Amino acid sequence: MCRNGLYTEHGIKGLDGFARERWRAHPDALVKLDPGLDRRGVLLEPTSVVAKAWEHVERIGSRARWEPQSALITGAGPVGLLAALLARQRGLEVTVLDQVRDGPKPRLVETLGARYDTTPIDELELDTDVVVECTGAPPVIAAAMARTGRNGIVCLAGVSSPGRQISVDVGALNREWVLENDVVFGSINANRRHYEAAADALAEADASWLDSLITRRLPLAGYAEALEGRDGDIKTVLTF
Repeated sequence: MCRNGLYTEHGIKGLDGFARERWRAHPDALVKLDPGLDRRGVLLEPTSVVAKAWEHVERIGSRARWEPQSALITGAGPVGLLAALLARQRGLEVTVLDQVRDGPKPRLVETLGARYDTTPIDELELDTDVVVECTGAPPVIAAAMARTGRNGIVCLAGVSSPGRQISVDVGALNREWVLENDVVFGSINANRRHYEAAADALAEADASWLDSLITRRLPLAGYAEALEGRDGDIKTVLTF
């Protein structure tokens, strides 16, 4: 959220990442985790992404009388599943949309008490209060923006690759957003409080469910293998 773009972030902008055996950080940059999280603490960073997303959703919702009941999460990768976790912690009825029909993802969603759906999004008959879009896929983004009810909020949490063009009826979208007071915004983690909120959410979550998100652990020497996508992968981590 830095306005001048002069920020630095390890592994993202201007600073080396953490794939090294030793590093140091200023105490102000450290967030304490519940000791019970143990190695599940590696999930803090992706959880901070959706912690900020939900913070901003709730701030936007507070502009008027707003009593959300439902949320649609597009994508069942790590960020999508964690977005669903935080939605369920807020007591919302949650639908998670993904293409995968078998493997661990449907079970993880159902364990949360949410609904897993593989219906193409442009065929999905659903008006929801909140959409958290986690795929970054342009066709999904375009369709997701039309899946909210009145006063709906769409958070774009996936990062797209440029270059793909699709046809969108901007006039229809504009008419819907204006007449229904909808909001579409982009979000990524930013401040310390988002990491602290993520730490609280993880501490509240079921430990075995969090364990199931980490489908592969590899030593640092296996970093190249870690980057190879495999069927059934959700979150692959390097161990030190």
